[in-house]
Amino acid sequence: MANAISAAHDRSDADLSPVDSLMDHLADAMQQVDATILARMDSPVAMIPDLAGHLVSSGGKRIRPLLTLACADLLNYTGDRHITLGAIVEFIHTATLLHDDVVDQSEMRRGKRTANLIWGNQPSVLVGDFLFSRAFQLMVEDGSLEVLRILSGASAVIAEGEVLQLQAAQDITTTEDTYLNVVSAKTAALFAAACEVAAVIAGRSADDQAALRAYGEDLGIAFQIADDALDYASSAAVMGKAVGDDFRDGKVTLPVIRAYACANATEQDFWRRVIKGARFQQDGDLDHALDLMTKANAIESSYRTAYDYAARAKAALDRFPKCAVRDMLCAVADHAVARQT
Repeated sequence: MANAISAAHDRSDADLSPVDSLMDHLADAMQQVDATILARMDSPVAMIPDLAGHLVSSGGKRIRPLLTLACADLLNYTGDRHITLGAIVEFIHTATLLHDDVVDQSEMRRGKRTANLIWGNQPSVLVGDFLFSRAFQLMVEDGSLEVLRILSGASAVIAEGEVLQLQAAQDITTTEDTYLNVVSAKTAALFAAACEVAAVIAGRSADDQAALRAYGEDLGIAFQIADDALDYASSAAVMGKAVGDDFRDGKVTLPVIRAYACANATEQDFWRRVIKGARFQQDGDLDHALDLMTKANAIESSYRTAYDYAARAKAALDRFPKCAVRDMLCAVADHAVARQT
């Protein structure tokens, strides 16, 4: 598996994004997380490490385990349990990606063919199950019931979010509250858990634990709203997938919800047709959707909402002493929204 941090070392500090800077700061610990991931996803069933490794090594930033390491560093934790917890968080995340790509029938992720396209849906689901199981084995090995409560709870919430998203799929009347419930469950729950467990292993107070959870949750919401806006405002090179994929899949994200809310009767008819998915769409529909979003200021207002959540994430860190890693975590919150178009 390609080392997740090697690219960061080939650039000057001025070239590093906030995530890359944090990864560089925690390079040794991230290498240990990578080694743990490699060792613990091994199996005598060759398809398991092959399929899992395809996704794990596909160029993702490993932001969730990085948050666990960073929060542990923020709290001056000196043990090594954060290494195992980082691997657990990444296994949970990778398992959800494998399942997501099957549900969404995705063909590209991070610029590479998805595992389900290469190996098929059934192996992807089953290897996702293996990674979930491996994550729970590692939780038991850690030995903390509080860590187990937090991470198992996040896993259950993620699954609930998947079902809620499925219920809301291609429903143009989806409200912002429902959308935020999906985002909070599918994305923010694991961000929150990844941060919160650092306070547990560091033996910190319930207030510190809650603050790190709040940071992770608001960061995750900001990240996902910005990601949904990027689907209409970015390029394939930035996103690692085709522009407008969410549109073709009929996903009702915040820019769509806000554009529909401002639409007249004719425009609402358009949205009802196209949100049913690609087979109901015609040439030029994506361009028209973008025009309607521009008219409604839907993309810009979505970014503003994402920035609001990023600001809340940064404010949650105010209780901790100012230091380099706290500054980096604040910069990561800003970068989650500003990843750019």
